[in-house]
Amino acid sequence: MRFVAVIVDLEEFMLPCFSKQTFGIDCPGCGIQRSLALILHGEFIAAFKMYPAIYSLLFLFGFLIFNFFYTAKHANIIINSTAIITISLILVNYLLKFI
Repeated sequence: MRFVAVIVDLEEFMLPCFSKQTFGIDCPGCGIQRSLALILHGEFIAAFKMYPAIYSLLFLFGFLIFNFFYTAKHANIIINSTAIITISLILVNYLLKFI
């Protein structure tokens, strides 16, 4: 039960978007914190709708950490492919915000 209380408290400490505060427009990273909070609350579909690149981003970071400790056979291909997919999702999502 303590873990749930910590998750709820984390939402109070989310950082505001500097770009949105300064220029009034979202940055490509807007929504990551809220999407992570939604995942921690178990709302996986809402997290994807908030920030579509969240799952590929989590996979990429998870694989990078795994590869740091255990070397995978085709690590470069996996990392490059996942990075391209993640960057593409971020850019497409960012462009769709303006439409």
